[in-house]
Order: sequence, then C-alpha cells, then structure tokens
Amino acid sequence: MTRTAKAAGCAAALILAATAQAWAASYEFLAAPETDLNRVYRLDKATGEMGACQYGLSENTVGVTLCYPPGEGGGAQSQSEYALIASRHDREGGVFRVDVRTGTMSICYVLNQTVVCTPPGK
Repeated sequence: MTRTAKAAGCAAALILAATAQAWAASYEFLAAPETDLNRVYRLDKATGEMGACQYGLSENTVGVTLCYPPGEGGGAQSQSEYALIASRHDREGGVFRVDVRTGTMSICYVLNQTVVCTPPGK
C-alpha cells in the first residue's frame, strides 16, 4: 500500500470517527428538578428542539411511556449549540434551554400535552 493510500485511509477513518461522534452526541437528556415528577426532557443539541417523556400508570400492564412533542417555542431554533440546565428548585417542573454560543436562555415545560418554551432572553 502506498503512502498516499495509507494517508487517504487514515483521513477517511478520522472523518468517520468524527461523524460517529457527532451522531452519538445529538441529544441531551435531563430529568425535571421537581422531586415528585418522573419526567425527562430531551434536547436536540444542534437545533434546540425540545421533547419530554414520563412514565404513566396503566391498569394490569407494566405502564406506558407518555411523550410530549414540541409546542410553541419548543420547536427547532436557529442552528447553534444548545444545552439543558435544571434549577435546584425541588418543585420546578421545567428546565432551561441554553444557547451556549449566544448566552440566551428559555424556560421549557409541558403545557397542554406539548413542550413549550418562553422566548429566548439574555
């Protein structure tokens, strides 16, 4: 194998590894800080799109997973780098969606079967 072929193979492997890392780190998950709420929020780290799921009881079964799609303000935002932060308030059911590039924040929570978020503020 020539040096050029080896270099091309190494470059392709590095690109595949970087792509795999990007795909592996597409979402962030965070439990709601409320101590008696079994809800977990999901964030698309590139678009800021929000979702949430929680456990629901169902008679004579193991239960169901109740999921809430994005609603007002919870859909995709401008392409950036987003993260989730929970307050330490034990009765807070929502979480903060933070754009780490711009420093803006929204509060996101479940309302009427969807995840809604306030307009971003700084």
